Amino acid sequence: MKTPLLSSEELTASLATLNGWAVEGKEIVKTFKFAAYLAGIDFVSKLGHAAEAMNHHPDLIVGWRKVTVKLSTHSAGGLTELDLTLAREAEKIASA
Repeated sequence: MKTPLLSSEELTASLATLNGWAVEGKEIVKTFKFAAYLAGIDFVSKLGHAAEAMNHHPDLIVGWRKVTVKLSTHSAGGLTELDLTLAREAEKIASA
């Protein structure tokens, strides 16, 4: 079963609860900043495990003391609840 795309109203309401996430085309994007490079690597590892468990894999860009997370449900052609769920998980991991 295909995951339904979010309406613009659903997306706007959900993003209001997620600090710092922005819509870029058919993705939601956030850059997380860390005190040290390896803290970002640890974040990537934990988020990668969470993504694998969900079978929903983000694009991750690792830089010096920062990681950019890009989420989209490619099979649905845009943004779905899966993206918001993984964004919430990324927030939990980053704040732990």
